Amino acid sequence: KLFFTDYGNAAKVERCDMDGMNRTWIVDSKIEQPTALALDLVNKYVYWVDIYLDSVEVVDYQGRKRHTIIKGRQIRHLCGLAVFESYLYTVNSDNLSILRINRYNGTDVQPLARLDHAKEIRVYQKRTQTAVRSHACEVDPYGMPGGCSHICLLSSNYKARTCRCRTGFILGSDGRSCK
Repeated sequence: KLFFTDYGNAAKVERCDMDGMNRTWIVDSKIEQPTALALDLVNKYVYWVDIYLDSVEVVDYQGRKRHTIIKGRQIRHLCGLAVFESYLYTVNSDNLSILRINRYNGTDVQPLARLDHAKEIRVYQKRTQTAVRSHACEVDPYGMPGGCSHICLLSSNYKARTCRCRTGFILGSDGRSCK
């Protein structure tokens, strides 16, 4: 799945399949300007920052179990969000500090460092990477992902895929090659 935020006409947090199908709103109320988003892949939770409401909130992948982690002035100007173990990590764009927030109680907020020009944060650690099972976009014997000549996108499950073409090309009638 692909998870994303939008605060155009109607602010929301959404999810869809990697090929863009099955687009679903998972949060569409009491939300104003959702920006940064992070996933807890193990427990299947979506965290986001709402910069208008000065809040960090969470829901499960279906949009249930919503609650506020932290709200208020101490978390103004947040951008970027990452989850690792018991903490959320974010960047305060006002003073360029990296903050650590306890994601279970929201009371333990600690500045960790100051980084000039920081706008995003990521955690790279083996435990944050889920094991990848065999899937429909694996490279075939000819070196083509999922048998697609350009781009392979997973569909509703790991066994299904959709082929797409780069800009300037159209998908052939075989559904795999681009012309």
